[in-house]
Amino acid sequence: MPSTLPPSIFNDVVGPVMRGPSSSHSAASVRIGRLARDLCGGAPDSVLIEFDTEGSLAMTHESQGSDIGLFAGLLGWEADDARLPDSAGALKAAGIELEIRTAELHDPHPNTYRLTMRKGSLEHSLIALSTGGGMIELIEIDGTPVALQGDYAVTLFDVTDNGASTAAILNDRDDIDEVQIAGSAPVRVVCKAQAFVSDEDLTGLPAVQRVRRLGAVLPVRSRRDLEVPFLHASEMLAHGDPKQRKLSDFALEYESARGAIGSEAVLEQMRNILVIVRAGVQEGLAGTEYADRVLPQQSDGFAASLERGELLDAGILNRAILYVTALMEVKSSMGVIVAAPTAGSCATFPATCLAAAEVQGSSEDEILRAMLAAGLIGVFTTTRSSFAAEVGGCQAETGAGAAMAAAALVELAGGNAAQGLGAASQALQNVLGLVCDPVANRVEAPCLGRNVAGAANALACANMALAGYDHLIPLDEVLDAHRQISENMARELRCTALGGLSITPTSKAIEARLCGSDEGCGTCG
Repeated sequence: MPSTLPPSIFNDVVGPVMRGPSSSHSAASVRIGRLARDLCGGAPDSVLIEFDTEGSLAMTHESQGSDIGLFAGLLGWEADDARLPDSAGALKAAGIELEIRTAELHDPHPNTYRLTMRKGSLEHSLIALSTGGGMIELIEIDGTPVALQGDYAVTLFDVTDNGASTAAILNDRDDIDEVQIAGSAPVRVVCKAQAFVSDEDLTGLPAVQRVRRLGAVLPVRSRRDLEVPFLHASEMLAHGDPKQRKLSDFALEYESARGAIGSEAVLEQMRNILVIVRAGVQEGLAGTEYADRVLPQQSDGFAASLERGELLDAGILNRAILYVTALMEVKSSMGVIVAAPTAGSCATFPATCLAAAEVQGSSEDEILRAMLAAGLIGVFTTTRSSFAAEVGGCQAETGAGAAMAAAALVELAGGNAAQGLGAASQALQNVLGLVCDPVANRVEAPCLGRNVAGAANALACANMALAGYDHLIPLDEVLDAHRQISENMARELRCTALGGLSITPTSKAIEARLCGSDEGCGTCG
C-alpha cells in the first residue's frame, strides 16, 4: 500500500535503528506495543494478541520477531534496546498475562495486529498494521476507526455530545494540527499535535470523558500544512534540471521541507546513521554468535580468502560482499542495525555504499550525500509502492535496496540526478517478480544471497547509467509495475514461509532443528 503521508527519509526509508530479524515484525511491533501501552496508561495487566491465519503473521510472528517486539513495546522499551531478546521473560516477570491466538479474521492487510488489553477494570482494544520498513498505521482504537501513524502526540477522549462544538474549539487553536471526530455513543475526539492537550485545557471543553494519550514513535514528526516540493520522480524532474544537479541536492531540499529543518541538520541526522552502519560492519567482522540462527559467521572466512588472494578480482564488489555479509550477521545475532529500507535488506544499500566509498577514498560529506540520494529513491518507492515483503515479496525489500544502492553509487562517482534515477530504474527492473521465501522461517537465507546480489546489481546498473546506457522505462512507471506485480503475487511467495525455498525438505529440517522438535514448533510448521 503506497504511503498516505509525505514520507520522510528518516521515518520511512533509512531507519528505524533497531535489533531483530525483520523491521516489519520486530521494529514495527515495538512501536505498536508502545502505543498499546500508552492506550492503557501504562503496562496492561493482560493482553490478548490475535493474528489472521490468512495473513503473514500467523506463520512468522515468533520466528521473525513480532512477539519479542510487541512484548518490548508493552514494557516501554525502544526498538534497539539490548534487552529485546529477553522481552518474553521480562513480560512474564512483570506479571502481564499473555495469550496469542490465530483465527480466520479475514483481515485485508497481511500484517495485521489485533490487541485486546485489560488494566484494572478497563478494557482496551487496538488494531494496527505493519506497512513495511518499521512503519505502522493504527486503524482502530476501542472499536472506533482512526488513522494514526505514530508521527504525532495524540490526545484521544470521549464526549457525550456529537463532538461538533469540541472540534470547533480545538480547530481554532494554533497548537492543534488536526482533529478527527469518529464513532458514536460515545463520540471519540482524536487530537494530533506536537504536544498533548493538557488536563487544564481539557477541563475547558464540554462533556469530556475517558482521556488517553499516545506518544509519537517516529523520529520525524508531521505538522499542519505539511508540504514537500515533490513526491514522485517525475515531479522532481519538473522541479529542476536533473542533468545539472545531483540527486542529493534534491534529497536535501526534500527532507529539509519534510522535517522543517536546515540542510546541515539533515546531514547531521544521516551522519548518525553512518556511525551505526560503520559500527555494524566492524561488529560483524569481529565475530557474532546467536543460538537461534540458520547460518554461522562467514564474513571472517571471506575476509581471509580475500586477504590471501584466493578470490576472483572483483574490486568494489568483493568489499561490498564482505560488508554485506558482516551487516547481515549482525542482524541475525540481534545486534543494532539500521533498517535501510528494511531489516531483511539492511545491507544491500548501506554496505555497498560504504564499501565503494572506502575503495574510492570518498570524503564523509560525499558518503552522506550518497546516502541521501539513496534515501530519496526510497521516498519515491514507498510513495508509489511498498517495502514490505509481506506485500510484494523480495522485490519489495532487496529490490528497493538495490535501486537505492545504485543511486548512491552514481552519486559517489560524481554522476547527476538523471543518471541516479536511471540506475535505480534499471536495478529495480532487474528484480521485478522476486519472491520472498525465507528458509526455516528466518530472515537469513536466501536473504544474505539476495542482499549480495543486490549489491552486484547496483554496481552494474550504476556503471551502465554513468556510461550512458538507456534504462528505457522511467522510475515512476517501474514502481507502478512493481506495485501491480505485488498485487498479483501469490500469498505463498510473500514472506509467509508457505512456498518456494521455505518448503524444501532441507528448509523444513533446519526449521525443526531450530525449534528442537522433529515436527517443528507452533509457528514453524
